[in-house]
Amino acid sequence: MTLKNIPERAYDYVVNGRSAIEWLIDRYQVRTDKASGIVNDPNDYSDDSRYIVDLVKRVVTVSMETLEIVKMLPPLHEKPQPTDWPFEWKCSQD
Repeated sequence: MTLKNIPERAYDYVVNGRSAIEWLIDRYQVRTDKASGIVNDPNDYSDDSRYIVDLVKRVVTVSMETLEIVKMLPPLHEKPQPTDWPFEWKCSQD
């Protein structure tokens, strides 16, 4: 089965440095543990043959809707960081 027409913009929804779609593709692959020979097949997670297809559809929907919500948020006006904050607390001011 081939999934088509996934909007490129859906890949713009990023969590912890990766798009949700990329994470899903990486995690939902058939893998065999070299040491034990145990096969981890995401297709076995459900009796529903459309499980993974429907999961991808939901992730794409959530990605697109989240991007729209974020686009509608007002701009963030942060206060300047105090100069005496510990280094670990500081965030970059790009």
